[in-house]
Amino acid sequence: MTESLAALATERNDPRYSGIDTLPTEEIVRLMNTADTAVPAAVAAAGPAISAAIDGVAGRMAAGGRLLYVGAGTSGRLAVLDASECPPTFGTAPELVQGIIAGGDAALVRSVEGAEDDAEAGAAAIRDRKVGPLDSVVGISASGQAPYVVAAVAEARRRGALTVGLACNTGTALAAGAEHAIEVVVGPEVVAGSTRLKAGTAQKLVLNMISTITMIRCGRTYGNRMIEVSASNAKLADRAARMVAEITGAAPLVAAGALREAGNDVKTAVVMIERRLGADGARSLLAAHGGRLGDALRHAGRDA
Repeated sequence: MTESLAALATERNDPRYSGIDTLPTEEIVRLMNTADTAVPAAVAAAGPAISAAIDGVAGRMAAGGRLLYVGAGTSGRLAVLDASECPPTFGTAPELVQGIIAGGDAALVRSVEGAEDDAEAGAAAIRDRKVGPLDSVVGISASGQAPYVVAAVAEARRRGALTVGLACNTGTALAAGAEHAIEVVVGPEVVAGSTRLKAGTAQKLVLNMISTITMIRCGRTYGNRMIEVSASNAKLADRAARMVAEITGAAPLVAAGALREAGNDVKTAVVMIERRLGADGARSLLAAHGGRLGDALRHAGRDA
């Protein structure tokens, strides 16, 4: 394991940064910022692989499947972060997109030593969630070798789920074991081996794409508006009312009134105003078009 890790780009020492402990703070800031500029280019290079994985995830989710992220350490924390943002942003049920971290919830705030090396626990996490053929499992590991993650992906694939391996090195066990391999090679870190830096940034960018574009493909946006937003606080309630007004052209008071009558559901409020329907009629029209606002509005005339 030691020899194989030493060969990884994410583990190598970059001599350009060997003297950073003697530099002024402003110079270290400049060096880190410059290093980070390599990340978007590395993500762009993996664009075709990312796109193919998203299409697979979206297809299974549209058929009723779930999206599960699996990671350890920083990768696991990013997995849980991305999953936890889906319900308020896209109005999803908490179980639709799940983040699984080696070591469980305790590992979110404190390192759980040895958790990433427990392959059996990774496989058990997939079994415990009864992963099946409609589900998608994305394994995330900067090294591409974390046994917990590799085993989770292997178990998911054995069960017929769509599998994705997201790593920051090439030729990894994770990539080899997944149906879709996403390799975002960002090179050595400013602090050697600290993959919460460029590798973590790259993983966050890719996870943003996977969850966001999957939701777009599944009709959970209208244009670039998050029409499934859960108006659970004052900021989100204001955003929801503004969305209704912007989409329909209605006066703010009219939009706010429709939103209240619609139970704070943006899509229902929009259809109420656009098609002069009550809340129940708007919900029925949306249901007839699979909850997709664009389809409901485009085809409402022929439904009438």
